[in-house]
Amino acid sequence: METTDVKEFEKIEGLEQEHLGSIHKTEDFQDPDALFEELLRCIAKYHPSDDTSVIEKAYSIAKEMHKDQKRKSGEPYIIHPICVGIILADLEMDKETIVAGLLHDVVEDTAMTKEEVAAEFGEEVALLVDGVTKLTQLNYDQDKLEVQAESLRKMFLAMAKDIRVIIIKLADRLHNMRTLKFMKPEKQKEKARETMDIFAPIAQRLGISKIKIELDDLALKYLQPEVYRELVEGIAMNRESREKFIRSLEIEVGEHIKKAGIEAEISGRVKHFFSIYKKMVNQDKTIDQIYDLFAIRIIVESVKDCYAALGVIHEMYKPIPGRFKDYIAMPKPNRYQSLHTTLIGNDGTPFEIQIRTFEMHRVAEYGIAAHWKYKEASNGARPDGQEEEKLAWLRQILEWQKEMSDNKEFMSLLKSDLDLFSDNVFCFTPSGDVKNLPTGSTPIDFAYAIHSAVGNRMVGAKVNGKLVPIDYKVENGDRIEILTSQNTKGPSRDWLKIVKSSQAKSKINAWFKAELKEENISHGKELMDSYCKSHGIEFSEINKPEIRGEVLRKYGFKDWESLMASVGHGGIREGQIINKMQDLAKREAEEQVTDADIMENIANKDGVIPHKHSKTGITVRGIHDVAVRFSKCCSPVPGDEIVGYVTRGRGVTIHRTDCVNMMHLSEHDKSRLIEAEWQADCISGSYLAEIMVYGHNRRGLLVDITRIFTEYNIDIQAVHTKTGKNDIATLFLAFSVRSKDELNSIMAKIRQVESVVDIERTRG
Repeated sequence: METTDVKEFEKIEGLEQEHLGSIHKTEDFQDPDALFEELLRCIAKYHPSDDTSVIEKAYSIAKEMHKDQKRKSGEPYIIHPICVGIILADLEMDKETIVAGLLHDVVEDTAMTKEEVAAEFGEEVALLVDGVTKLTQLNYDQDKLEVQAESLRKMFLAMAKDIRVIIIKLADRLHNMRTLKFMKPEKQKEKARETMDIFAPIAQRLGISKIKIELDDLALKYLQPEVYRELVEGIAMNRESREKFIRSLEIEVGEHIKKAGIEAEISGRVKHFFSIYKKMVNQDKTIDQIYDLFAIRIIVESVKDCYAALGVIHEMYKPIPGRFKDYIAMPKPNRYQSLHTTLIGNDGTPFEIQIRTFEMHRVAEYGIAAHWKYKEASNGARPDGQEEEKLAWLRQILEWQKEMSDNKEFMSLLKSDLDLFSDNVFCFTPSGDVKNLPTGSTPIDFAYAIHSAVGNRMVGAKVNGKLVPIDYKVENGDRIEILTSQNTKGPSRDWLKIVKSSQAKSKINAWFKAELKEENISHGKELMDSYCKSHGIEFSEINKPEIRGEVLRKYGFKDWESLMASVGHGGIREGQIINKMQDLAKREAEEQVTDADIMENIANKDGVIPHKHSKTGITVRGIHDVAVRFSKCCSPVPGDEIVGYVTRGRGVTIHRTDCVNMMHLSEHDKSRLIEAEWQADCISGSYLAEIMVYGHNRRGLLVDITRIFTEYNIDIQAVHTKTGKNDIATLFLAFSVRSKDELNSIMAKIRQVESVVDIERTRG
């Protein structure tokens, strides 16, 4: 995929008139101190206290901790946390959140610890920083889905402790998306897809439209660059006439509203890119065929004024049938409230009007963040009763986490629940309670929305007094009565193909897991035995308590029977479990020296004369007469920062300190680390180095790269190439060098080759 031209995005910003209050940009600031002054100005606009000492202290510490770090763009790293702070200030967050935003990367990327953050800024800030940090500490030995699922599980647990954690994470993601042009093309697409699937929907669920809208547009820019350019160019055309049309609507509507004696703020805008794109996809139309590109917002003092203004508007213009939505009487799940109506202008042009109160507008813009605005007195005291508001949606997610150990099922339900293209229908119980369901829902979804027991005992349904089939599609305003029986055996598996809501799917699956657990356990064991027999594996040789325990920890199961039940109902493949057990058994067989021997050696390292290995050029402290070898996962060379890892039966393995395998050791394995350093007078010969080169595929690319090694008189020991999506070539090269300086020189030379996008060393 080609990287999109950022000028295309900037080209339309003025036209959108801050589309729905988009958070202001900070790209014009290159100097960190000037950018920090902008942050202080943002805080001063809404915060009642003018004491910014804690913000200044956080900036000073963050600047010092990140002083030697650079971003992919080449700018000082501190620019990023300041921009995150500005985004949080635009959401009018409290000072603790902004301080945590400035410090959100110090525990992850610098030497500062959570305890040091707590000592300087208090436990509240430390917990926020720790919460954000944990969201990025993943187990990289899992496959892609496992990593994403684990990340999301941590995210929702962190949200449950303090919702501000996810608000900081959303601000972090927004600034990263704004600067995504500096990443590799495949990374751009990966981050954009993750943003579209997860982060933008979470922002929507939390009601934070200021962030959600921009995340949508930026994700679209990298996922569908051609579509995005067409939107930019299409909207930019006839810009003057469109602005004139919006302005005339504002004036016309304003005059009538004022004449009716209603005090109101009125503003107009062109809808944002992703909203238009959704219409194009859902209605199968081109941008030229989408007419309601415009929206007028009317903000009034009271709910009474909302409906009064609606009456005025419907007298002025002809409403389009079926396009009126009352989200005041029936709010969205994220607490969004507004009246929406689509009308035909006097010249035949359709447009939308949204009517809401100032308080509704504040909730629409800030969502859950609105509940964290400082309402303290001038003396800095915070009033009583300011508790973090938990959303019913978040509680539902946490319930799923408890019920589901299968990451694939969890991800499927979550993405279904976060589906951006789904709309909602509102229906009623016989007693008049409102239920909000996804479009396309059935009476089964309605039953489970009431209670799992109602759904499990359901035998039929009446809609508006008439019997309907269970696959009937619920419509707005339906009055639904669920018919139940104590004699029913429970839900049918066929219901999973009918229901629309994630809640119903989750509860149906939970019933089958509970009711059929013994059957699933038995079937799971049969599948494991069958797999071992067909592959000639002796299960008794790998079925050891320590191996089973490691497998349970990896896949997140409490006991072996739960894992077998998951295998039995198809949640996880039996081959996946057996292969992991074989790997663990093989590793155990290679490890022969006892932990006690190793721990004794390491415990006695203080005061021991360093042991020098002349053959390797390495000095290791604390262990004598032991083999020293270089790891194959990260291939350290002289000049790299290194650490030793004591392996059972195989001596000390030398790794780079940035090796992925070293960065994600368990607490137990960290005790095996031991100091190691290069001994200058013993370094001789050559050392294996491995690099990955990424570039746009073209004829002669490999030849141009290998020519550089000829110039340096270096033999290449291994080459692997592949071409992925969007014609991006990936080249793996292994070769010998004498030092890190020589390696850096070679990599710098390769970067100058035409079509090369990026180079990185392997890190495990």
